[in-house]
Amino acid sequence: MRASKRRRTSSQSLENDPKEQNAEEGREETTVNTSASVKGKKDNSSPVIVFAHGAGAPSSSDWMVRWKKMLHKALNAVEVVTFDYPYIAGGKRKAPPKAEKLVEFHTDIVRKTMQMYAGHPLIMVGKSMGSRVSCMVASGKEVNALAVVCLGYPLKGMNGAVRDETLLQLKVPVMFVQGSKDGLCPLEKLDAVKKKMTVVSELHVIEGGDHSFKIAKKHQQSSGTSQDEAGDRAIQAIATFVSNLLKER
Repeated sequence: MRASKRRRTSSQSLENDPKEQNAEEGREETTVNTSASVKGKKDNSSPVIVFAHGAGAPSSSDWMVRWKKMLHKALNAVEVVTFDYPYIAGGKRKAPPKAEKLVEFHTDIVRKTMQMYAGHPLIMVGKSMGSRVSCMVASGKEVNALAVVCLGYPLKGMNGAVRDETLLQLKVPVMFVQGSKDGLCPLEKLDAVKKKMTVVSELHVIEGGDHSFKIAKKHQQSSGTSQDEAGDRAIQAIATFVSNLLKER
């Protein structure tokens, strides 16, 4: 597995000789995007973040790039690893498979990241579908995550049913960042699920935000809060959540 020359921002990869290995195994190469490398410049209290995209847009989308930068800075991360699931890699526009079918691939990304940044606490972050898969992976035996951060968790399925099984099986602390106008996650339904969960869970609400946290101009004017200010408040809430967990290690 290697980062493509076009989108790669670091000379590091998650394999020693990915080109040769992929040729031997006959597997499709996977694009992995990292921030400017700071490995070795921070102590082991700096977390490493694995950040998964949502169903409809890859890791190179403006939304993902913006949040990647904010997470890296606010959490003082040693690295933020992003990647594309196979169905969307290389500019593909296939319909996403069921979340369960992405768990093995996602777990492999996390496992390689943990090997590269051994000793650093792992924070798993996901946008929408990516947050649901992150929760599934975090519940697996191969992964030892400090926490999961869900950016717009898709609690409701396409048929409108509440999908709470993944959250009820979660074994690590979780933070939800949700828009108050997100139709895929009505806050009253999320609150009911949180009461049934066995792990520590926190919620930060972006007032007026939709599934991608976009706030209508009218609401911004009436509330006196800009889109950037709402994003800053959300990222600071995440930083506080993670900081408190790090102190308890």
